[in-house]
Amino acid sequence: MTTERYLPLAGRLLIGLPFVFFGLAKAATFEKTVALVELVGIPLPVIGAVGAITLEVGGGLLVALGYKVRPVAVLLAIFTMVTAYYFHSNLADENTLVNFFKNVMLTGGLLQVVAFGAGAFSLDAFLAKRSDTDVPVAFAN
Repeated sequence: MTTERYLPLAGRLLIGLPFVFFGLAKAATFEKTVALVELVGIPLPVIGAVGAITLEVGGGLLVALGYKVRPVAVLLAIFTMVTAYYFHSNLADENTLVNFFKNVMLTGGLLQVVAFGAGAFSLDAFLAKRSDTDVPVAFAN
């Protein structure tokens, strides 16, 4: 079915590109990002901010491109739930409640990527197909 070929790509783009966008926004306002990380009590806020930016931009790009998506999606899922806990745990506030459950839903989408992989239109699929064709016939199982 055609949708089974294209929907994983659409899903990866819809999950990965917002990570890139928000990671770049954090980088653009680095001092503010560090202050916010420090405000919620995460130790070593500069390292935490750099780690968040790196994971969001790098991980988001890898998910969007479909490269090593399973381990990257696991890391992003953990990051997303940690973010929900530290930054969106005041569930009495309606806006925070919405952001908390947005993170929970995003984690669900990332776990779907972990379970089902990158799909047909991905670097993972391209590299797997390429490695299958690069093996000489005499050595193929």
